[in-house]
Amino acid sequence: MNIKKRIFPILFAAVMLSGCAGSDNADGESTSAADKPAETVSAAETTPEDSSSEPEVLVPKEHTYDPEKPLIALTFDDGPNTTCTPQVLDLLEKNDAVGTFFLIGQNINDDNAEVVKRAYLMGCEIADHSYTHEYFTKMTPDQMKEEISKTEELITGIIGKGSTFFRPPYIAVNMDMYENIDLCFISGYGCNDWDSAVTVQERIDKTLEQACDGAIILLHDQPQNFATVEALETIIPSLAEQGYEFVTVSELFEAKGIDPADELWGRYRTFSVVEKREE
Repeated sequence: MNIKKRIFPILFAAVMLSGCAGSDNADGESTSAADKPAETVSAAETTPEDSSSEPEVLVPKEHTYDPEKPLIALTFDDGPNTTCTPQVLDLLEKNDAVGTFFLIGQNINDDNAEVVKRAYLMGCEIADHSYTHEYFTKMTPDQMKEEISKTEELITGIIGKGSTFFRPPYIAVNMDMYENIDLCFISGYGCNDWDSAVTVQERIDKTLEQACDGAIILLHDQPQNFATVEALETIIPSLAEQGYEFVTVSELFEAKGIDPADELWGRYRTFSVVEKREE
């Protein structure tokens, strides 16, 4: 049975933690995504030209998948850019795969807006990774909301819709964040690929080791992270050979019967893996 991709609205909830490998700390940092500074571009270069007209609503390529097969969501943090992000998209397209890109707002500019548009039109999902990639646990509620709103405005200006999901910088979360951010919180299983000291083979081995049905894989497409691009040349075909189908985070939730807006299932939690909901 195939399910056609549905475009989710913004879902007003945080999301739960569940796992097949690794764990997250709801009050601190993920054990699968190490504390690290994100690479950003200067603020003067970040904002695409303003337009008084309504943003064009793009129609992405239809993506089908078999929900009875093991599903996995590849996700990429710290873009967009014109160096690494296009190479990741090339590999996804070559392997008929999709991913979810968590963007840093201040990295979005006129030069890479077309890269974001390309990802979305391919059937990939665009999500929020804050505006500055600073610790939200040190922010006031108003500062948190400004970080989200500025990034959402930029994303909407490119693809015509806002995000469904939010990945907290450093996977550091607290109750104030859950109560003030109306997006679903996502973590993931990482391999510290932001660190240039981590070899290509280590990235491959760690990612394949953590793969399981419903897993969210956390990788980085920051500028010059070509080691991860090289690792993906092995990771994607290897997962496909194991029977995995690649889906966006929204598709993963849909396939597993999880509504992040559900108060019982979705509030005050952060997902690293999405397991099928048993009625």
